[in-house]
Amino acid sequence: MIERLNNIEKRYNEITDLLSSEEVLKDIKKTTSLSKEQASLRENYEAYQEYKKVLNNIETAKEMLKDPEMAEFAKEEYNLNDAKRKQMEADFEIMLLPKDPNDGKDVIVEIRGAAGGDEANIFAGDLYRMYCYYAEKQGWKVEELSKEEGTSGGFSQVEFKIKGDNVYSKLKYESGSHRVQRVPVTESQGRIQTSTATVLVMPEVDDIDIEIKDSDIRIDTYCASGHGGQGVNTTPSAVRITHFPTNIVVTCQNQRSQIQNKAEAMEVLKARLYQLELERQEEELGSERRNKIGTGDRSEKIRTYNYPQNRVTDHRIGFSTMQLERVMDGDLDDIINALITEDQARKLRGE
Repeated sequence: MIERLNNIEKRYNEITDLLSSEEVLKDIKKTTSLSKEQASLRENYEAYQEYKKVLNNIETAKEMLKDPEMAEFAKEEYNLNDAKRKQMEADFEIMLLPKDPNDGKDVIVEIRGAAGGDEANIFAGDLYRMYCYYAEKQGWKVEELSKEEGTSGGFSQVEFKIKGDNVYSKLKYESGSHRVQRVPVTESQGRIQTSTATVLVMPEVDDIDIEIKDSDIRIDTYCASGHGGQGVNTTPSAVRITHFPTNIVVTCQNQRSQIQNKAEAMEVLKARLYQLELERQEEELGSERRNKIGTGDRSEKIRTYNYPQNRVTDHRIGFSTMQLERVMDGDLDDIINALITEDQARKLRGE
């Protein structure tokens, strides 16, 4: 543990020196990359500095114990700092677990209405609002990219970006099939219906992560539909990008400018391609993939929202809360923290 902490301290200080050099400061990509790396090390670095202070306090207390007049005070100091040492060493076990390199990234989220017709689309809209409320509570920013509204409300599909601190680290567990059990507003007989919506959370991709060849894509423009004013609806500002090798099609019409829509559509395409690569790598890991909290597959049923019982259940870890209304209003911390804790416990067990 100490060796790893020493290596973190050494690398953190190396980056500090590099970031002050003129050569690095002239290279924006290098500066950005080093700054992100240093930010990922900062928590461990600062904790290690505090840990060394605690060890120093323990040694000072040991010396003070030799003085009869200071013995009582020294014993208190020793016990206090030794308790801190034990707690910090336990914390380091979790802090030093291998980190997901995508944890610090912003995300692109796609929600689709699945089984259940109009009710599935309405539920997709409910999930969209839930994540918007959660993002607001976290101090994150939500930017809508594209949407296809359902005929009875909600969305058959909606894509949006969430920007902020460590967004992916918290939302990466949300990918999968979400199930709702309730009486739909479209149900005249008052019968409970089960419907589903799928959620896909993708880390935003930097240019250095993935490259797209011009020959692999076709870009089409067309007039955006829906609200937005005369300029949006009568000029070809909307963009559709088709990626030939994967047959992925991405559209964006949220911005007034064709250039802006193209830039955002390219971001979504990169995220989708990166997600495909992550899934391919996980498939190669075989059984290790099954030990994860979530595989990210759309088909994986991860959570049920039961309205008659006011209950939300996450099936991956057997966690339930009887606060469904609060959850739908964005109070997701209890669920997400439970998922993070279980993920850490599995890693500590070597799973």
